[in-house]
Amino acid sequence: MRRPTRAWDRSMNGIEIPFQGETLCALGSGALYWAARDLLIVSDLHFGKSERIARRRGTMLPPYETRATLERLEADLLETGAGGVLCLGDSFDDLDAANGLDGEDRAHLVSLIEGRAWHWVEGNHDPGPAGLPGEHHAELVIGPLVFRHIAEPGARGELSGHYHPKLGLPGCGGTRPCFLFDADRMILPAYGAYTGGMPATAPEFAALIGSPAFAVLTGAKPLLVPYPARKGTGRGRRRF
Repeated sequence: MRRPTRAWDRSMNGIEIPFQGETLCALGSGALYWAARDLLIVSDLHFGKSERIARRRGTMLPPYETRATLERLEADLLETGAGGVLCLGDSFDDLDAANGLDGEDRAHLVSLIEGRAWHWVEGNHDPGPAGLPGEHHAELVIGPLVFRHIAEPGARGELSGHYHPKLGLPGCGGTRPCFLFDADRMILPAYGAYTGGMPATAPEFAALIGSPAFAVLTGAKPLLVPYPARKGTGRGRRRF
């Protein structure tokens, strides 16, 4: 597996990743840009998370995470000029959250969708259509790549989300959401403003990511580091 390189095309802040004969750019925001297909890929937006927590638990959180996520998404679309967006599942925290979006936030989201090829891949939080424009898929195959929410054992050319990987290194100021990838699969970080994360050292990742493998830590200065993984020690899936 060829070592990824830093990418500065169109002044993007990211790391170029050679993957299954394609070149993908992991952006510092947590989005992935596939220039050959003019496609921006994001996972686990979890729109409406604060509303869902308040509705189910009675715990009040500042209700601005959807707006913050939309603003980040809009900035990435402006930076890349992407004509298409692929959301890798758990775009909404549940179906009620999808139907209960604040009117201003919904209008903002629709304005981003308009004029773009927009794909919603189903997640475990949002298994059905949300009444918004765009195409809905259980999973999606484009060229040599397959896009689904939850990684499947033995897959090749797979991009997924769900696990919200994060990694901390000495001198990096705590943990950061990260991309994890080997020659066969890539797991994207959560893009939503209020989403948590699972340590990249967890056995769930060791069961999926082979060797050699790498991680790209997100942030103002994305950082590429080796990821020491070994398959066969996972303990199943975790629901976020």
